[in-house]
Amino acid sequence: MSRTALIENVTAMLEDADFLVSDRCAVRPKSFDVAARRGDDLVLLKILGNVDALDAETGAEMRRLGEYLQATPMVIGIRTRDEELKPGVVYFRHGVPVINPDTGYDLFVEEMPPLIYAAPGGLYVSLDGDLLADEREERGWSLGRLATELGVSRRTVSKYEDGMNASIEVAIQLEELFNEPFSSPVDVLDGADEVRDAEPTPSAPETDPDDEHVLHVLTNAGFTVHPTARAPFKAVSEDEGSAVTRVLTGHSTFTPAAEKRARIMSSIGEVAQTRSVYFTEGDEERESVDGTALVSCEELAGITDPEEIRELIRDRAKAPSEA
Repeated sequence: MSRTALIENVTAMLEDADFLVSDRCAVRPKSFDVAARRGDDLVLLKILGNVDALDAETGAEMRRLGEYLQATPMVIGIRTRDEELKPGVVYFRHGVPVINPDTGYDLFVEEMPPLIYAAPGGLYVSLDGDLLADEREERGWSLGRLATELGVSRRTVSKYEDGMNASIEVAIQLEELFNEPFSSPVDVLDGADEVRDAEPTPSAPETDPDDEHVLHVLTNAGFTVHPTARAPFKAVSEDEGSAVTRVLTGHSTFTPAAEKRARIMSSIGEVAQTRSVYFTEGDEERESVDGTALVSCEELAGITDPEEIRELIRDRAKAPSEA
C-alpha cells in the first residue's frame, strides 16, 4: 500500500470514529500529517509505512508540538525494517507512541485501548498490583507460593504488587493461575506516559533569523512564543491573559506556497481550536485566507500598543469557537 493510500485510509477511519480531521499537511518540512480531535482528545498523527523513517528531530518536534497544543503525538505505521508491527501492541520511537492500523481501529473506533507495549527485552503489560495482591490473599497464598508458581523470586512478586510492570509471559501465567486478567490498558491518548521512559520535552529550536523581528514583536505584546522547526507554521504563540490564547504563527513573503501554508494552518487551527496568523513581507490586500489572519510586517511595525496586536488577530482570524 502506498503512503498516500495509507493516509487516506487512516483519515477515513478517524472520520468514521467521529473525529474532526484536518487537511493533510502536504508541505515540507513537516512533523505530522494530520491533526484530529474528538472531544478533549487532540492527536497529531504521523502515518508511515516503515516507522523507522521517523528520525529523532521529527520525534522531538512532535513531542514539543504535543506540549504546546495540549495534544498527543502518535505514529500509525505498518512495519519496521525487520518486522511487521503486531496488533494490540504500543511501540515507541524517540518517545512517540507507535501503533499499527488494526490497533488504531480498536483504539479509535472500538474505543478499546491496547494492553501490551514493547520495550527493550520484549513485550510487557502494566499490572493492577492491588488487584493481584487482593486475589493472592483471598486464596491464602503467600508471596513465596505465588513466586514458586511463576518461577520468579518473592521480591519480584512483591514488586508486581507494588506496580512494577511484567512481561507478557508472566501476565499470561497470572491469568491462567487466577482465571482473571490483571493487565491495565495503555493510555495511548495520553501519550502512554505510564509505560514509557519519562523524558523531558526536548528544548525548543533556535529561532530562524528571518523570523526574529516578527516573533520579537509578539513577545513584546505579551505572547509566549514557541518556535517550531518542522511544522506548517513558524511558531505557536500563547497569551493566557487574553481572549487570544494559542495562535499558529507563519511568516514569509506571501507566495502561492505561503498561501497554501496559510490554508493548512486554518485547517489545523480549526481542529486544534486555535487562531492562526500569517505575517507577510510585501503588499497583500486580503485580510485573511480561510480564517488565517494576514498581517503585513509593515503594518505590524506601525503598531506600538500590544493590545492593538491582539485586537488585529482577533478581528481577522477565525476564533476557535467558530470552528
